[in-house]
Amino acid sequence: MSGDAPKLPLFDIHLADEDVEAVTEALRSGWLTMGPRTRRFEEEFAQHLGVKHALAVTNGTAALHLAYLAAGIGPGDEVIVPAITFVATANAVRYCGAEPVLADVLGDHDLSLDPDDVRARLSERTKAVCCMHYGGYAAPVAALRELCDEHGIALIEDAAHAPASTAGDDSRPLGTWGRAGAFSFFSNKVLGCGEGGLVATDHDDAAELVTRLRSHGMTSGTWDRHRGHSAGYDVVGLGFNYRMDEPRAALLTSRLARLDEDVSARRRLVQRYRDRLSALDGVTVPYSDESVAESSCYVMPVLMERAELRDAARQTMLDDFGVQTSILYPALHEFSAYSDSAPGRLPRSESVARSELTLPLFPHMTDEQQDLAVEALAGALERGA
Repeated sequence: MSGDAPKLPLFDIHLADEDVEAVTEALRSGWLTMGPRTRRFEEEFAQHLGVKHALAVTNGTAALHLAYLAAGIGPGDEVIVPAITFVATANAVRYCGAEPVLADVLGDHDLSLDPDDVRARLSERTKAVCCMHYGGYAAPVAALRELCDEHGIALIEDAAHAPASTAGDDSRPLGTWGRAGAFSFFSNKVLGCGEGGLVATDHDDAAELVTRLRSHGMTSGTWDRHRGHSAGYDVVGLGFNYRMDEPRAALLTSRLARLDEDVSARRRLVQRYRDRLSALDGVTVPYSDESVAESSCYVMPVLMERAELRDAARQTMLDDFGVQTSILYPALHEFSAYSDSAPGRLPRSESVARSELTLPLFPHMTDEQQDLAVEALAGALERGA
């Protein structure tokens, strides 16, 4: 049935009536660009994180770009990033004229950036380290921040997967440990609106720079001028058109009210997955039962113990069971564009890239749907044995 829609998709979106009404109200207001609804979302998301500044932008890639610029990244600099991440984490470094240096992950048990490998790749050109919180599970941010502080460089967090994740004894939100955190609100994210992103920071100078750069380097925005708060504007440097629009901000504000509820549902499903998968031979489930309670549980990754079976298993799950899966992610240094960004091999990242398989997960997933996913994986493993 590979030519048909899958019986069980990798991800499914459910919008409540209040979400649709919030967007409708924004459309009827007649004000569609960045304005009062965007500001309200920023205020509520800042409160959610406990951070001073939350600045909405067009997407998570724009958020990363601005976060790097706010850390002073420029031509000739290097930024160490994990090899297992979405390519935007590295692309945005190059947007700044700098070069990403890829580092290895911890291993099959934890797909986060390895602080020891980061230390080994530091150079006099290193200006920052960017950790990605894979699947909403915390990277070792305390160790990475200590390392960055020791060397006088910035820590940037790619928190695209982690709008409701924490780390540390005080359950500090991810995205607030470094100089800036970059969030994504892409359609399939934990908090999604189609396209959208946000930069979170406690640093006033970083917030000022992001505010200016996201709107062409202008000293005031259209909404400010509309309200008479500014008669005109100056352009004080090269900026970008990274503004969020009002309908998306309205949708995010509406969905933010249910974020904790959605994440609780995800955690229950992930724990149930972990319990069911523990009986299967041939797969490893990364992270720990305890870490689920601190994660946003964006995705459900498993690692095939025999990597050579992974691709055939995915096809069997789709063709014979109607279950869609994905791979999160290929290793960046195995893309043509980044083949020279990691001196030597990155064996743990390469192992993960060849063996990882992402199972379906979404908040309103039923137990029956989840049982089908486990049954499909078990069947595929049995046929590949």
